[in-house]
Amino acid sequence: MSYRIRYYGISHIGRCRKVNQDNLICEKTILPCRNKGTGEMLTGIASPGRETVFGVFDGMGGEEQGEVAAYIAAEHMRTFSRWAKDGSDLTDFCREANGAICKYTKDHGLTSMGTTAVLLKFDTRGIWLCNIGDSKAYLMSSRGFCQISQDHVWMPELYAKPPLSQNLGIPEAELLIEPYVAPLAYDHNNVYLLCSDGLSDMVSPERMKEILTSRAGPEAACALLEEALNNGGKDNITFLLLYVMEDEKESVFKRICRIMRYEK
Repeated sequence: MSYRIRYYGISHIGRCRKVNQDNLICEKTILPCRNKGTGEMLTGIASPGRETVFGVFDGMGGEEQGEVAAYIAAEHMRTFSRWAKDGSDLTDFCREANGAICKYTKDHGLTSMGTTAVLLKFDTRGIWLCNIGDSKAYLMSSRGFCQISQDHVWMPELYAKPPLSQNLGIPEAELLIEPYVAPLAYDHNNVYLLCSDGLSDMVSPERMKEILTSRAGPEAACALLEEALNNGGKDNITFLLLYVMEDEKESVFKRICRIMRYEK
């Protein structure tokens, strides 16, 4: 069985920031290093005959040039080509992007800079999730709505906004990063939401579920953005809304085969 992915992507500077330090990858589309967001919504349909990657990168706001770190990571994924049958390629990507960010930091005499990453890789074999930091991935399915990424934070029970324990941009001499990687199965009608904390800090999971249950496609994407802005829009807001659909051509073929069997 083959599937297609209908996607909707938005990056918005928010109400309080002067710079958009977020970036994304939508198939092969990324944002420029200096940007004010996507402007119009990114939309399209991907057919994962080969590896197709969607992701969100949140340049760390407290660091120098977080938007550069997010761009380096997005550009590195755009040109990445060493794919594997398992999730080891996503770990390799994170470590290579981490090295590229650290090199830029050193070459430009900066103290530090970093970015989070949350990614979904789709291919003919299945789906792989990868994340590092606190940018999140959610799944809406017949079983409900839940977070499927793993936050890398220090002692969350002690902080309203806990500091990150891992991100891209940490020198290997300090820490060997360990991104969270997990396999996922294709399931017709599943919906994935990848987002920076500009969305997840402003919109509760319960409200996200309400929106995704009552709306679909561009209406759902616009409602998520509006909710985040109405609740303060305190950070850059970037997210990708991904709908898994059974390939229509294959569905038609199956129906024809079924009719022919009955006619016999």
